[in-house]
Amino acid sequence: MDLFEKCFEYTAAKEAIASGLYPYFHELQTGQDTEVTMSNKENVLMIGSNNYLGLTSDPRVKQAAIEATEKYGSGCSGSRFLNGTLDLHITLENELLRFMRKESALLFSAGFLANLGIISAIATRGDYILCDRANHASIYDGCRLSFAKMFKYEHNNMNNLEKLLQKLGTNSSKLIITDGVFSMEGDLANLPEIVRLARKYSARILVDDAHGIGVLGKNGRGTAEYFGLEDEIDMIMGTFSKSFASLGGFLVSSEPVCHYVKHVSRPLIFTASMTPASTGAALKALEIIENEPDRRHHLIKIADRFRTGLKQQGFTIKEGITPIIPILVGDMNKTFFACKTLFNSGVYVNPVVSPAVPPDATMIRTSLTATHSADQIDHALQIFTQVGQEMKLIPA
Repeated sequence: MDLFEKCFEYTAAKEAIASGLYPYFHELQTGQDTEVTMSNKENVLMIGSNNYLGLTSDPRVKQAAIEATEKYGSGCSGSRFLNGTLDLHITLENELLRFMRKESALLFSAGFLANLGIISAIATRGDYILCDRANHASIYDGCRLSFAKMFKYEHNNMNNLEKLLQKLGTNSSKLIITDGVFSMEGDLANLPEIVRLARKYSARILVDDAHGIGVLGKNGRGTAEYFGLEDEIDMIMGTFSKSFASLGGFLVSSEPVCHYVKHVSRPLIFTASMTPASTGAALKALEIIENEPDRRHHLIKIADRFRTGLKQQGFTIKEGITPIIPILVGDMNKTFFACKTLFNSGVYVNPVVSPAVPPDATMIRTSLTATHSADQIDHALQIFTQVGQEMKLIPA
């Protein structure tokens, strides 16, 4: 049998393209902003980006990337382990550990690599991982790479988690892994209960807070700060591709943990380090996150405005406080058609379909940016209402 047979037989995407409902790989002709030119359509309202604080177009962040490139060049030509560590990397790590109030920090070249590298280093054969079913794909791939035994618990179901912990007992080495803010649903992990169970059953905790850092907490330190549990979380992973308007990932934890991961993590050792531009941009974004809290205050305010408006119009949405607001549809083709109709009407959103969610739980994922204005939110609501009524997602 030909190895490529699966490729020849794969037709789902081409069928969607032929039907005119294919929703992926839109071309951007401008940078990420509240309004973009996409697939040659101008003035598209972007309601589907992870650019939560609106910093990708901030001139200070762009200038920091330019200056880092001028000083260090376009790349590092090696891994952190060998010739690829810049003093700029060390500066960013030091600023992160200070900001996140941890003993140590470690940079990775991408958020996906961070989860692969942290989990596969910390959890090995003979260890156990307890993983929320709604966790990001990078967490699941990290679990597979680790050779540890993984158990999935139902999304945010603390009774289910405790039953698994009871079976494993207190003498086994265990790691509970959860998103802080779940990327599709936009809801928060039940960190208070996870911390209680972890201490009761002698487990460690890793929180992937890619969508929480910069957005939640009095100082923007994320989900753990929001719950007042920063000292109780053993490891926090974050990314630079959301609030930090760059590319890369990081771990903050105790010094022994970061030191160990630094020396045994294959995704870290065998991947070229973050580019100077990405590092410089992330460093400047961190400075802005600390000094401009009004950005996240405005973000939460307009998210509440949009969420309230959708509910008032009759949409079925996931409750929450984050800028991620999913609208439940429940049918894949209907979800694709809604996203296409919204795009044709001037609004970009993301379809969420199986296997990311069950086939009967498909969603339109919307996400807002701190630089959205109230007028833009109201305009988006008008378009959503019109499309929703036409498609019978809400009453006419």
